[in-house]
Amino acid sequence: MNEMILTAPEPAEAEDAASTHPMFREIESTVEFNKLRKRLIRLTREAIDKFGMVRPGTRWLVALSGGKDSYGLLALLLDLKWRGLLPVELLACNLDQGQPNFPKHILPEYLAKLGVPHRIEYQDTYSIVTDKLPAGATYCSLCSRLRRGHLYRIAREEGCSALVLGHHREDSLETFFMNLFHGGKLAAMPGKLLNDEGDVEVLRPLIYCAEPDLARFAEVMQFPIIPCDLCGSQDGLQRNAMKAMLDTMEKQMPGRKDVMIRALGNVNASHLLDPRLFDFAALGGGQ
Repeated sequence: MNEMILTAPEPAEAEDAASTHPMFREIESTVEFNKLRKRLIRLTREAIDKFGMVRPGTRWLVALSGGKDSYGLLALLLDLKWRGLLPVELLACNLDQGQPNFPKHILPEYLAKLGVPHRIEYQDTYSIVTDKLPAGATYCSLCSRLRRGHLYRIAREEGCSALVLGHHREDSLETFFMNLFHGGKLAAMPGKLLNDEGDVEVLRPLIYCAEPDLARFAEVMQFPIIPCDLCGSQDGLQRNAMKAMLDTMEKQMPGRKDVMIRALGNVNASHLLDPRLFDFAALGGGQ
């Protein structure tokens, strides 16, 4: 099927109740929030268009962790769908991984209140991670791999062509610098990729959205946030060092993060050092 480009006009400044998703109708509509919401919608649409994410009539599995980013992702996708700009079916999915004190009631109650189709899956990956890793180790990498595998399985079971994740601008930049400093390669989080099996797309519609914007959006929307440190393994991550470095750069030179995320989509292979991407051997001096 052909990929669809979302070319409908931007939302009007003043909206009636019928033109906005019900989740926004109880939120105080200030000028500041309307600008924030429109900016996030615009950047989400830009990513969806640029990376050719939409194939009308398909089904998307939207991963919902209970953090600000995944809540924001779901809200923006629901808003686009309500406006007729996202012709796909959405299924929200939370994977309860067995972390201690995980509040199991929050997400199903929230999704049911909104009338959002959803699936809650319990898989005790926490016990697997703690069994395989020594005390004090960082769990995130192994935990993420196990979670992703289950989400791929659920996507297949539910007939979903895509797994949709809430990674944002800072996630991609932090990954880029982790690969640069520790992996010896130039790579970041792409807006779209295909899993190794070749049957599920991974989509990141928020890849151009700024984390501070998503944090403010979540605050105004009053999402019932579930903390991401239930396993107690968040200290000392290399990603935290990258986040601190980027935040320092942004304070010293405002706007650098936006410049850097755009640079990841503006690659000049002939000015790098990889002969697999550019045929340096074929260059001659005109002799």
